[in-house]
Amino acid sequence: MRIKIKILLIASLISLFGISAIFTNTYLNLTRTENLNIFENLQVFFDSFAGKQSIWLMISVFAFLLVSKINYRKLWDFASFFYWAIFILLIGVFILGSVRLGAQRWLKLWIFNFQPSEFAKLSIILALAKYYSFKDTSGINIASRNIYQSFILPFFMVAFPALLVAKQPDLGSAIILMVIFFAISFTSGLSGKIFLILAGLLIIISPLVWQHLENYQKQRLLVFMNPDMDPLGAGYTVIQSKIAVGSGQFFGKGWLLGTQSQLHFLPEAHTDFVFATWAEERGFIGSLVLVALYFYLIKLILEIGERSYDNFGKLICAGVAVMFGIQITANLLMTMGLSPVVGLPLLFMSYGGSSLLISFISLAVVVNVDKAR
Repeated sequence: MRIKIKILLIASLISLFGISAIFTNTYLNLTRTENLNIFENLQVFFDSFAGKQSIWLMISVFAFLLVSKINYRKLWDFASFFYWAIFILLIGVFILGSVRLGAQRWLKLWIFNFQPSEFAKLSIILALAKYYSFKDTSGINIASRNIYQSFILPFFMVAFPALLVAKQPDLGSAIILMVIFFAISFTSGLSGKIFLILAGLLIIISPLVWQHLENYQKQRLLVFMNPDMDPLGAGYTVIQSKIAVGSGQFFGKGWLLGTQSQLHFLPEAHTDFVFATWAEERGFIGSLVLVALYFYLIKLILEIGERSYDNFGKLICAGVAVMFGIQITANLLMTMGLSPVVGLPLLFMSYGGSSLLISFISLAVVVNVDKAR
């Protein structure tokens, strides 16, 4: 089977898993429409979270098929344009963006709301891949000349968008942007000593970072240390999530039979904590299947990168693999109470059109690296 079909099937299957879990959270509302005709029922469904996610899945698959036909080397010419366009949109969020749940992250585009921070991840990958692959007329990579060009300049190239994202506030996505930078710069051959020095500096300045965190972010870190310190407040979501995951046991309670999600004990059950809904209904076996699919998908991306003779394509694959791996791992760990809540969606599973669309587009670029290698 062609690797393009494999990747598309895996991503689509995980997305369908996500739609089934999202549907669980709206099932009780949909049962009240049993007296409507089929067209009215369809309208009600597509107005629900599961219905909207289904539409986004169709749009994302179409975008995957379209982008996968574009030679990824053409992105070299547009990488800088994408970077500055997203940078401007991130600034525009503070001027024209809509506020939801205390965060200002979305821009209105016709009938859709989209998050520039999601598109910033791919634009940063393309910009860094181009930068670290650029060579002068003598064939020497300019990023290997000195510490300024190899580290300081690209660091600030990522740091400024990351600060804008963190200010929304969206600390989770800001951290992902910085992790992408470290992964790509390390893959390009940057010395590990630099990362050790930076890690030491971060430890030293961590008290200052704490002072600049939002109150809810401080509360999340404290609750991670002790979830029972505020069981009805900041610790409530994590406690309910752990109950949902544990109550699924080995085989799960079955589709539409989960209590935590069906009775709405679990907040954000269709977005950041959708894995808890899945684990409650499908149990350990279903969770293992989901993790295995994620693992295989990332493995395919890394294999494409290894086969590429083009440094630009190799770094793109490394960036996408890290973006997927870190975000998936962080979401699963926070859902099980093993890391602080950082507000990152579970890729392909969580409700959200921007995340789903950019994930499929990222996969399309990776597929094209394999096709054009």
